[in-house]
Amino acid sequence: MGDPITLLEDLIKIDSSRKEGANEAIAFCEKWLKDRGLPVKRIENNGYYMIVSEIGQGDNTIVLNGHVDVIEATDEQFQPYILDGKMYGRGSVDMKAGVATMMETMAQLKDSPLETRVMLQLVPDEETGGVNGTKYLTEKGYLGDFIICGEPTHFGIAIQSKGVLQLDFEVYGKPAHGSRPWEGHNAIKKAYNLYEDILQLPFAKETAPPMYDKPSINLAKIKGGTVYNKVPEKCEMSLDIRFLPDQSPDQIFKQIQGITEDIVKIHICNGPVKTKEDDPYVEALARSIKSQTQLEQVNIYGQHGSNDGQFFTKYGGAAVEFGPVGFDWHGEKEMVYIDSVREYLEVLKEFVASINNKTTKRLVKTEHP
Repeated sequence: MGDPITLLEDLIKIDSSRKEGANEAIAFCEKWLKDRGLPVKRIENNGYYMIVSEIGQGDNTIVLNGHVDVIEATDEQFQPYILDGKMYGRGSVDMKAGVATMMETMAQLKDSPLETRVMLQLVPDEETGGVNGTKYLTEKGYLGDFIICGEPTHFGIAIQSKGVLQLDFEVYGKPAHGSRPWEGHNAIKKAYNLYEDILQLPFAKETAPPMYDKPSINLAKIKGGTVYNKVPEKCEMSLDIRFLPDQSPDQIFKQIQGITEDIVKIHICNGPVKTKEDDPYVEALARSIKSQTQLEQVNIYGQHGSNDGQFFTKYGGAAVEFGPVGFDWHGEKEMVYIDSVREYLEVLKEFVASINNKTTKRLVKTEHP
């Protein structure tokens, strides 16, 4: 049987922080899968490559969704190394460990008599929103009943994630000479006051126990002023709002518009994930985790961040994040525990092999291409 660690090391060496590198990583994965006798379909959208590979049979489909892109890093971070049972390198846990393990799962199960379809999707742009990758695939009908996004979760199952509403503001004041600021209206101060007012709006106070205590509102960018001796008349501000799964982004936008006459534009609006804890697939996955690891209790929780599972929800798919153990993703010492990657492989294999019509009898079927 193959070891996902060797494959993971090869993937980390590919600088996939830009489109060209992500396409190189996809091409590498395509060849690796074909060399092991798996059917692979390459799909292109706006110059981005992605691949789909499918095995098994049955009325239901499990999607193993992984992204090969990473955020930018130094050259040294693309030179993986192993120390004290951990592999270090950019993308080691976010999420090339997930990608490598999902690929190895497909290779090891391709000749097994599976009672479910398994669709591997490898995509190039989750870190920048997923529009050209997973979103495009779902629009083209590459769907599933249960979707596992292999993001790092320390073997927990993230059944929910917040939605994303990113807003850009143009805030205007009144210019004046810098020596007489009281004669003007400082647009930078006005923008920051608007941000603090938004923190007091009704949506910002809502809670969603036990998963979340409140939405996340990040003052992401602010830019204003041109010279020292002038009161700034314009300020540009951007907010990254992660709203609760049951909140309405339209209502949030209306609340914000209601307290300002300045310009507010939507940069991105992506939906939340709201998979149920008693979903049969979630329950089966939890059983496989306890069977193949030393965990006696599986952490079922909600993520503050977003993931590509969001694109499946409007088509009826139940999405989760589930991945191995690692730390410092997007940081200087990103790493993954090697033993957890191997355990992750065994969990995925047992989970997929356990799914049959009895497991999924409560589910509504989705349409697949």
